[in-house]
Amino acid sequence: MATTDHGILVGYDGSLSSQEAVHWAAHEARERGVMLTVCHAWTPGDAGPPLGPGEDPARESAQWILSAAVPHPDPARVRHVLVEGPVARALCEQSADADMLVVGSRSLEGLSGLLLGSVSLQVAARASGPVVVVRGHWRPAGGYLPGHVVVGVDGSAAAEAALNFAGTEAALHRVPLTAVCALADAPGDLAAAPLIAEDFERLVITWEKHHPDVELHRQVTGASARDALLMAAQDAQLLVVGDRGRGGLPRMALGSIATALLSHAPCPVAVVHAP
Repeated sequence: MATTDHGILVGYDGSLSSQEAVHWAAHEARERGVMLTVCHAWTPGDAGPPLGPGEDPARESAQWILSAAVPHPDPARVRHVLVEGPVARALCEQSADADMLVVGSRSLEGLSGLLLGSVSLQVAARASGPVVVVRGHWRPAGGYLPGHVVVGVDGSAAAEAALNFAGTEAALHRVPLTAVCALADAPGDLAAAPLIAEDFERLVITWEKHHPDVELHRQVTGASARDALLMAAQDAQLLVVGDRGRGGLPRMALGSIATALLSHAPCPVAVVHAP
């Protein structure tokens, strides 16, 4: 499997949410056999005035936070990166050299009333490559079998990229893949729903021919994409969607379905951008 210098890049700020993201990212890096890169961004002056000549308390605080990240079992396969600048911008820039970017659902600065932090939303919309927002359940416990991977497919270019990513995840973790096609969100003309269903079947059949080793389940439903995907993800280990569906406007950074799932999904969500 081709990889990048960063491998799996994960944002860390010391919050419980980012700790979960590091655990998820470390597990993913081990499965893929790639580097785990833990990144923390800092801004000069955030921690008060300098304590002495040449000292920056913000940088010292950032270094301490980064050193506290959960260690990887293999020190040779993990690196720590300290970046100066706004968090979302720093992570997006670093993501250009990563297989994927992993973040928690809320940062230390997140307001308690928000279901999703602004950094998570920004990187999901703007980062290079797939972005995984770790939320809800994902760890196997006791006799619990690892859940399947769920992907939303509507025939769009982003959905095709999401299907490829989701299939790779299902194969890596040796679990079934469930492809969901929701027709209720189709545009108003009567021909839209059948066309979406046909595009779905075409994409899935083509993918299945090239990946016969992955157990694939189809779900075509008249429900909305939001409801269908949330229901399918109840026992999933990962939910994968494109950044925008076939009805999304080109100028939209992130589609309404992806945004809703990032806030309400019961498991980690991967957002995959169209090529």
